[in-house]
Amino acid sequence: MEIADFRRIALSLEGAEESSHMGSPDFRVGGRIFATLASQSEGYGNLMITPEQQAAFVADMPGVFIPVKGGWGRMGATHIHLAHVSEDVLRGALHTAWELRRKANEKTKSKKKSSRK
Repeated sequence: MEIADFRRIALSLEGAEESSHMGSPDFRVGGRIFATLASQSEGYGNLMITPEQQAAFVADMPGVFIPVKGGWGRMGATHIHLAHVSEDVLRGALHTAWELRRKANEKTKSKKKSSRK
């Protein structure tokens, strides 16, 4: 897979939009980031997932999924080595990150509504 494939798949998810954060392309749903291309020069796309999801992905495919170094990685930010990932796996991983962000957005929206009552 290549950067263009990552972008195409990310943008195919319902409500996904491309934006930019600190000069790097990112992909958002409901205004919140679920994936980035901050490491594209190294051949990676990045997912914003939970530490538990990251651990499962890395255990299943350690040559494809790599924790981002430092604090971001400890919070679940995960590299996807694009040269080693199939389209189906990439699509599933991006969907996981998108779904996590979408659900978090719904939860936040619900809390805001209940605090207004």
